[in-house]
Amino acid sequence: MVEEVQKHSVHTLVFRSLKRTHDMFVADNAKPIPLDEESHKVKMSVKLRTEYGSVLHMPTLKENLREKGGANAGDPYGHKQYSGNQGQFPLSFVAEKCVALTADTKIQRMPSESAAQALAVALPPSQSRLDANRTAAGVGDIYRHAGMAERSQPPGAVMEAGGNKNSALMAKKAPTMPKPQWHPPWKLYRVISGHLGWVRCIAVEPGNQWFVTGSADRTIKIWDLASGKLKLSLTGHISTVRGVIVSARSPYLFSCGEDKQVKCWDLEYNKVIRHYHGHLSAVYGLDLHPTIDVLVTCSRDSTARIWDVRTKASVHTLSGHTNAVATVKCQAPEPQIITGSHDTTIRLWDLVAGKTRVTLTNHKKSVRAVVLHPRHYTFASGSPDNIKQWKFPDGNFIQNLSGHNAIINTLAVNSDGVLVSGADNGTMHLWDWRTGYNFQRVHAAVQPGSLDSESGIFACIFDQSESRLLTAEADKTIKVYREDETATEETHPISWKPEIIKRKRF
Repeated sequence: MVEEVQKHSVHTLVFRSLKRTHDMFVADNAKPIPLDEESHKVKMSVKLRTEYGSVLHMPTLKENLREKGGANAGDPYGHKQYSGNQGQFPLSFVAEKCVALTADTKIQRMPSESAAQALAVALPPSQSRLDANRTAAGVGDIYRHAGMAERSQPPGAVMEAGGNKNSALMAKKAPTMPKPQWHPPWKLYRVISGHLGWVRCIAVEPGNQWFVTGSADRTIKIWDLASGKLKLSLTGHISTVRGVIVSARSPYLFSCGEDKQVKCWDLEYNKVIRHYHGHLSAVYGLDLHPTIDVLVTCSRDSTARIWDVRTKASVHTLSGHTNAVATVKCQAPEPQIITGSHDTTIRLWDLVAGKTRVTLTNHKKSVRAVVLHPRHYTFASGSPDNIKQWKFPDGNFIQNLSGHNAIINTLAVNSDGVLVSGADNGTMHLWDWRTGYNFQRVHAAVQPGSLDSESGIFACIFDQSESRLLTAEADKTIKVYREDETATEETHPISWKPEIIKRKRF
């Protein structure tokens, strides 16, 4: 149909050319015509009939033809006129099969630029155009599946509903840190003295009535949590006490130290009732399994050991680290044991088989601290290069928490998403767990009479209510922090801006 419309337009152009020639002849007839001119005119008439005879009887359609009932208006050419429906397609047929005729698209007039564009859009797409679109979409899918950004808009890309460009073609924005949750600042409200050496470890009992500390003075002390008064001192280690933990399943206290010993204390009699022998060097940390009677310890001898609490038997020796194992944590779901070492790696262990499930090698310096989130299936590790967050069970990397440029000895986290990191230089940073935003930095003054060089945090922990934060420090004191109840978002606003996240793996 389109080709017939175009052919009709060509005929119309030729017809108009003949009209101009005829008008010239009529104007010349008013004057006397010389003989040679008359013979020339006869020749031209013959030539016109011979060469253009096929179009001399083309039907004409004036703009006012239908308005005058299709009557034949005066024809200056003397040609036979045709009715409106003779020699052309009915208008109803054109409207159904092609494009509706408008003032700009009537065939007897040259269409305007806008009408030509409308005509082109309304025409059905050609097979070549459909093939081009299909090819462009296929290339776009290949780029997307290959993880490559599309560099240019493919030919024939169309607009989606709503007027937006194809979402696959829009430039991707760099990930930015979401707005962190507001946390009230923590302030120091109590300093507890009593130890004669560095306080190396701390633990709170499940009832939240008292807490226990171990020190370089070789003693273990039990303190009242509410008042901070000393309740009991236990002696028995012959070197620095490096780890303490209170059992939630029995009235037992477990301790370990640089004397290679691991002890079980019965708190009803305040006596040692079991020893766990096997480590070949200083024991740096320990933890209890939350659901079974299993104790796990880690040592400078590059191993971690799993003990049966009741029989004192060594169930497994976890070998694989190539340097001192500084920290160990247990949990009920897999992986049930997590260790951090001075060989810069973190290992996730299969408790039943006694073998490594996953080894994380992202840290570049020794890993001295690991903490498990109490609600999320995630954990964090601390090292002098930065703090890293991971996802269980395979140790997938989440993000870096950078800014605490010191040797990080300890990490603690509560259910509100407040992560605390304590360092060897006495500084303590508080972070929003979800976003990694550092909302507070603390550097408490050392105990009067102590040297500035004795500023250091070896351990920190939240109490069972998570309303108090306890730190064990190098100035021989225990410091207790709590949230500032007078602080609001107006008095302590978040100085945050949506910076681009640098999710480095190393």
